[in-house]
Amino acid sequence: MRRIAFVDRDGTLIAEPPDFQIDAFEKLRFVPGMLPGLLALQQAGFELVMVSNQDGLGTPAFPQEAFLGPHRLLMQLLESQGVRFREVLIDPSLPAENSPNRKPGVGMLRHYLADPTVDLRRSVVIGDRESDLELAHNLGARGYRLGEGGWDWPGLVRDLLEGPRHARVERFTRETRIRVELDLDRPAAPEVRTGIGFFDHMLEQIGKHGGIGLVLHCEGDLEVDEHHTVEDCALALGQALRDALGDKRGIGRYGTGCEGKVPGSVDLVLPMDETLARAVLDCSGRPMLVFDGRFARERVGGLPTEMVPHFFRSLCDAAGLNLHLQVRGENAHHMVEACFKAFARALREAVARSGSELPSTKGVL
Repeated sequence: MRRIAFVDRDGTLIAEPPDFQIDAFEKLRFVPGMLPGLLALQQAGFELVMVSNQDGLGTPAFPQEAFLGPHRLLMQLLESQGVRFREVLIDPSLPAENSPNRKPGVGMLRHYLADPTVDLRRSVVIGDRESDLELAHNLGARGYRLGEGGWDWPGLVRDLLEGPRHARVERFTRETRIRVELDLDRPAAPEVRTGIGFFDHMLEQIGKHGGIGLVLHCEGDLEVDEHHTVEDCALALGQALRDALGDKRGIGRYGTGCEGKVPGSVDLVLPMDETLARAVLDCSGRPMLVFDGRFARERVGGLPTEMVPHFFRSLCDAAGLNLHLQVRGENAHHMVEACFKAFARALREAVARSGSELPSTKGVL
């Protein structure tokens, strides 16, 4: 899915003069921080689209020829520094004309609304007026307003690219009602209620040892059995993880699920008394679980042990994870808990963020 940054021109890229018309070269002034800001957005995978109202452009009061010189110089400067706009969309109408193309109308952007490859929810509108925020609302995108009392370019870029990755998911069926809140960048004490005490304890391991904020509440048909609750919690958690990761730029992608290196080995494992668990994780977007382990008991607390690999398989399906999980031991409690802890440590390593590069030669994860 493509992300678009719909960027205003006057007041956003170039300073707006008192008469609101940049019709001479001497009026051309650049907004501080806009060039490195655009480069950062572009490097993070945003496509750039300029969207501007130019009142009365082409009339005697604002001749096209007077507009083109400064505008072409602006575009040449941006291109010389590696900034490429996919489109430049300009509406020349006056406010009284009520043109559907005039911001905050979406007339000029209908092709993006109709394009299934564009993720408008994760796209952004950047401008200096209330109409730009209204445009963001009309598109279903995020909006930033530059200027006094609002954002500057450096702050905007930090918030957009380095802000916390969080997601909220609600999954309501005839069998379960689940709410999940996930924050990958702000660790917090996990808050889990599923009606299955031992399962709660296992999900808490993901929050605690994964270094993430996790809230998960589930009301399930436990009078039937535990299957629906365990499976649907995995699906909801997986969807929240997929949403929070977004396009996965800057993540480590791979995780090896460990608390420390085993001396003399390149493998990373998690011990728990007599039990040893190993988790290897790839946030590849391609779901796959390879599980290797056998439990001596059918249940631990209220959790059937057969649901342990099923939980991780459902989680991988919803989140798009490739997980190899191996466990050896004698005590079923230790074995199940080691599986969840090893996965959590692998997840912590895989989602850790540094920079904005996409860890894939395909260009998408």
